[in-house]
Amino acid sequence: MTRVAVLGAQGRMGSESVKAIRSADGLVLVAEIDIHDDLDSLEEAEVEAILDFTHPNAAMDNIRWCIDNGVNAVIGTSGFSDQKVADVRAYLGEDPKVGVLVVPNFSIGAVLMMKFAGIAAPFFESVEIIEMHHPDKIDAPSGTATRTAEIISAARDEAHAGAIPDATTSDPDGARGATVEGVHVHSVRARGFVASQEVLFGGTSETLSIRHDSTHRESFMPGVIAAMQGVSKLKGVHVGLDAVLDL
Repeated sequence: MTRVAVLGAQGRMGSESVKAIRSADGLVLVAEIDIHDDLDSLEEAEVEAILDFTHPNAAMDNIRWCIDNGVNAVIGTSGFSDQKVADVRAYLGEDPKVGVLVVPNFSIGAVLMMKFAGIAAPFFESVEIIEMHHPDKIDAPSGTATRTAEIISAARDEAHAGAIPDATTSDPDGARGATVEGVHVHSVRARGFVASQEVLFGGTSETLSIRHDSTHRESFMPGVIAAMQGVSKLKGVHVGLDAVLDL
C-alpha cells in the first residue's frame, strides 16, 4: 500500500481526490493538508507520495520538501509553467531519487485527445485550439491547451510540416487569441463549463475536429488514481499522464 497525502485537500480537486483515494486499491490516505497546515507532520505519517492541488508558488516549496525527504510527488496545480518544471529538474540533479509527475490534465479522455491531436498534426495545413473552462480558473491558456500546442508543434516540426498559414495583419483587440508554439489558442471562461477543449484541423476541402468535455470533476479521478499508483515507478520529472499510462 502506498501511503498518500493530499495537499490542498479542501479545494475543489483536492476534496474530490480525497474521496477517490480512500476507495482506491493499493493506496491509503494518511494525511490531508491545507493552507495553514505544516508539512513536517507528513514525516510522522510516513508519507510515500503526495498529490498537490495548491498554488504554483506553494507547489514549488512542497516539491523541494518532497525531494529532500525522499517522497514522490504528483503535481496537479494549475499554472505550473515550463520554467517551474525546469527548476524542479535542476533541483533534482543528475541522479534523481524520486519521481515528480506534473499533470496538466488528469482526464484519460483529455490525454487521448492530446495524443490523437499529435497524430493528426502533420497531415493538416491549419490547426487551432479552443479551450473552455469555468470562470474561477486562474490561468489562461489552460495547461492542457499549452501542452496540446506543444505536442502539435513537435509533431509538425518532426514531419517538416511548415508554418501554419495566417494572413492576419491587423488584430488590435487580440481576436486571434494567444499563440503557443506557433498554434493559436482561444480561451473561453464561462459558467457551466468544467473543462472542455476542441482542436480544429483544416486541409484542402476538409476539416477535422477532436473534442473532449469533462462535465464533473469525478472524470479526473481515474487519472488521479493512476498517477498516484504509478509515480513511485518513476525517477526524475515527467510531464503528462502518459508516463503512467504507457502511451
